[in-house]
Amino acid sequence: MQPLLEVRNLITEFRTDHHVMRAVNDVSFTVHKGRTLGIVGESGSGKSVTSLSVMRLIQTPPGKIVGGQAIFHEKDGTHTDLLQLSEDRMRSYRGNRLAMIFQEPMTSLNPVFTCGDQIIEAIQLHQNVDKQVARERTLELLKEVQLPRPEQMLTSYPHQLSGGQKQRVMIAMAMSCNPDLLIADEPTTALDVTVQATILDLMRGLQRNHGMSMMFITHDLGVIAEIADDVIVMYKGNIVEQGPVLQIFEDPQHPYTKGLLACRPRLDKKLRILPTVRDFMDEAADGTITERSANNVDALVHQLEFTAEDIQQRTAHLAAQQPLLDVRNLEVHFPVKSGFFGKTTGYVKAVDDVSFDVKPGETLGLVGESGCGKTTTGRAILRLVEPTAGSVTFNGVNVRALGSAQLKNMRKDFQIIFQDPYSSLNPRLSVGSAITEVLRVHGIGEHDKDRKEQVLYLLDKVDLLPRHFNNYPHEFSGGQRQRICVARALALKPKLLICDESVSALDVSVQAQVLNLLVQLRDEFNLTYIFISHDLSVVKFISDRIAVMNAGKIVEMGSAAEIYQNPQQEYTRSLIEAIPMGTVQEIRDRMKERGVA
Repeated sequence: MQPLLEVRNLITEFRTDHHVMRAVNDVSFTVHKGRTLGIVGESGSGKSVTSLSVMRLIQTPPGKIVGGQAIFHEKDGTHTDLLQLSEDRMRSYRGNRLAMIFQEPMTSLNPVFTCGDQIIEAIQLHQNVDKQVARERTLELLKEVQLPRPEQMLTSYPHQLSGGQKQRVMIAMAMSCNPDLLIADEPTTALDVTVQATILDLMRGLQRNHGMSMMFITHDLGVIAEIADDVIVMYKGNIVEQGPVLQIFEDPQHPYTKGLLACRPRLDKKLRILPTVRDFMDEAADGTITERSANNVDALVHQLEFTAEDIQQRTAHLAAQQPLLDVRNLEVHFPVKSGFFGKTTGYVKAVDDVSFDVKPGETLGLVGESGCGKTTTGRAILRLVEPTAGSVTFNGVNVRALGSAQLKNMRKDFQIIFQDPYSSLNPRLSVGSAITEVLRVHGIGEHDKDRKEQVLYLLDKVDLLPRHFNNYPHEFSGGQRQRICVARALALKPKLLICDESVSALDVSVQAQVLNLLVQLRDEFNLTYIFISHDLSVVKFISDRIAVMNAGKIVEMGSAAEIYQNPQQEYTRSLIEAIPMGTVQEIRDRMKERGVA
């Protein structure tokens, strides 16, 4: 194995008025020619800052690379320290020798230029070719990344493409100058599992065909198992473990690595709660980590597993209940307008004849790809979107027949938790004010002191501290903001909670914590959930029954175990097969495909 990039003792700091934060702390690793290095860790671990430091894309101020080397090995046998190059020379390396794909393609693409023009510009910037040659090369790239109708994509704007298509455009742009090293920073995090699987297949194929090296950054060890040859695990700016991918999965040494492996939802077992990183390690105030030696992954999973008798008892209990929510023949159609006068020329059937019921205390999972109608179904139940047809009966009341005042009063009983907690919280309101406002609007509590006591109780229930009452949304992490949204939803003591992709944007370790919180609250307050997600592994963990949606219809419904063990529809099987399992056998199979010893 020949090295392509050697990073030695890299240190990157961010300075504020009050303190200096070391985001990357004396990090060293090697990317070998033709191999993929996976960098894994939670948000804030330093993995993205490491890659941005290599690319010299750290914004100064507040960030600064204060030490280390990034030795790039040239084809002629010489080597160059990227951190010592002038900005002009470094610019010649970016795009030509090093390329990067960012997490959110929409923010990386210019909305006022077509996708084709942006790739053509990148080619002309780095290669001495005319526009016609650059256009032909762009068309070849769009075909290589398997975009449908590449000629049409050439003239399409970013907003006209799906998330997966935009990411393919970014990959095409990164590949436009045949780089030696491709850095992919969380390129699949925001995508459906099926789209993620196709993107990973595409990147494996491109690496094989072009013989390039990759740095693949993610928080999900399941994804790492799909694509990496070597792995480094980062925690708070430090590398805590590194080695070949098979070694990391077969025999993890650091408790943090063990925690990351354990907290992914299991498809082969039904667990009461998910293990978390904190089950494997304790961290002192000075940052010293000690392992909880009594816990190993298999022993802890066995301890948390539901018995067959437990599952039978819960199933029998739910079956004996009368439905809390009954949805019959629900339809939501959106008009398609065209022409100068906006004439309606057709309808998009976002929800098409959907029927199901949910028992008190039950969790029904709604699963499917983006655009299948699951979110619209959830919003139509709450009349955040007005249904076109069908009935919604909640606790014996016809929701569609309610007037606005009656509906406002009934909304105490059903609440929704949205996918993006930051956009659903008012940035100008403190956390305490945001939750107190809900109580005030619905006339709950005798006075503000009483309401504050209720808010503090709710914050405690979602594992937040009393001092957080006066903090603002931007001062919290993603997982903490989602806990705030859960507390706000619980303020009215609802009977039904609709969780709309409420953990899809979170790290797997934080995701495990929020899922455990939802399970705990369901059991404590006898809540009923409709849990919406594109990830069948997450849905299987939390759900009693699962409804699989495709093209606005429910194509399959059954218990969580039945859906996974014996799927009846090809669409359901494709959702299951797209989930990165991260098993040792799967890693061996992937390595064999790539021809890795």
